[in-house]
Amino acid sequence: MIVSESQIQAVLAILAGILILLKPEVLNYVIAIYLIAVGVLALL
Repeated sequence: MIVSESQIQAVLAILAGILILLKPEVLNYVIAIYLIAVGVLALL
């Protein structure tokens, strides 16, 4: 099974959303990690 970049970004967004709902105090960290991950994927 081949996983595309858009599928990885969708899964990251879902996981980030769930984490923000469960622990709103980590919002800044979740956003930073998500942006870094998307940036790295875009460079690959």
